[in-house]
Amino acid sequence: MKNLLIFMCLVFSTQLFAQKNIIIRNVNVFDGKNEQLKIGVDVLIQENIIQKIAKDIAIDSCEVIDGQGKTLIPGLTDSHTHIMWNDNIEYLVYGAPEGYSGVLAAVNAREMLMRGFTTIRDVGGPSFGLKQLIDDGVTPGPRILPSGAFLSQTSGHGDYDPKEWYLSPHFTGQIDKAYLRGWTIIADGVAETQKATRDILRGGAAQIKAFGSGSITGAHDPIDVTEYTIEELETIVKETDKWGTYATIHAYSNEGVQNAINAGFQCVEHGLFATEETFQMMKGHDVFLSTQFLAFGLTPKQAGLEDEAAKKYLIAQASAEEGYKRAKKIGVKMSWGTDALGSLDIQRMQSLEFKARAKYFTGYEILLQATSYNAELFERSGERHPYKEAKLGVVEQGAYADLLIVDGNPLEDITLLSEPENNLLFIMKDGKIFKNILP
Repeated sequence: MKNLLIFMCLVFSTQLFAQKNIIIRNVNVFDGKNEQLKIGVDVLIQENIIQKIAKDIAIDSCEVIDGQGKTLIPGLTDSHTHIMWNDNIEYLVYGAPEGYSGVLAAVNAREMLMRGFTTIRDVGGPSFGLKQLIDDGVTPGPRILPSGAFLSQTSGHGDYDPKEWYLSPHFTGQIDKAYLRGWTIIADGVAETQKATRDILRGGAAQIKAFGSGSITGAHDPIDVTEYTIEELETIVKETDKWGTYATIHAYSNEGVQNAINAGFQCVEHGLFATEETFQMMKGHDVFLSTQFLAFGLTPKQAGLEDEAAKKYLIAQASAEEGYKRAKKIGVKMSWGTDALGSLDIQRMQSLEFKARAKYFTGYEILLQATSYNAELFERSGERHPYKEAKLGVVEQGAYADLLIVDGNPLEDITLLSEPENNLLFIMKDGKIFKNILP
């Protein structure tokens, strides 16, 4: 009997991991690049890769899904997430018991996937373990391109210790819990920023995230200040270059954005106070703007902010719309990201970013940002990119089978994607079906 059970388990395991073909018939495909849909085609998936897109594909022995003439699009991507940041940051860093942030993050990851997000760039936080468990199939969630610990100067955005005075050697031999728990490395001067960058890359970061200006949620830095010198920023870039990847920077101030561009950073997060001249610099150097629209369209209470953070939020909000208009006027390459953080309830607002962007962009422009444009940004991780087997953000032969079927055409009404529970009929990531409510 025991041998029979072992044999049955082996047979089941072989079937489970055997090559599997799935064909999705009769869908109108947005390929992630072209505005014109491919009408009434089939999509053939073998294991986790798209093998063919054509009309009336003939194949034996495969699972057939009737797309019923609905719109099929690439899995959505988010270029600015903090998948581990699901509570007050001071509590997560200094007060929460071990394991607390990990369980919250697993819930967040599952819900993110069920909103249709199949790949994210996590721009700060200890997400390496969660990434591994998702990749191993232990828990559902999106692919993660992790940045690991924030890189911050003393008194910068990543200096979360709320005490005005503290005894901490910070670098080297840091004893701050923010370092021990993988949230932040405080580094000052060329030698320290060099070592800190190497430390983060050593941990498996796909890209480096540095703080180059004041912030909303920082414990000590006013939002108007510029952080890190040009020499420190150049040091960070030199180290990422050696590792075949790139650095992105949190920067509001115009000086902070210019310093980052001149130092060789390839992406700017937020950038709301940048002038037209600076946006021209950004465009000329092929630097991505990773800014957010919903995040600056809320009330402080909706954003989960109070006291000093609420005041700083209102300052950023006052400049947001003009910043968006300047960036669009210049034609800066823009990614799609949300920067939702602070609680699971705020994370659950992620899909409303589609509605917030509709004031400034067409449905086609927004879909490009959320698919192939983000994938282009992710590819700047080069050899540190953890998902190099196939293409992301597109529906084409040889791409990952990360696919959504929408009830309606988001090119005509992008707000359909702001209600994923109602309008996403089918979710596939890596060739595996996580939702199918097609009639």
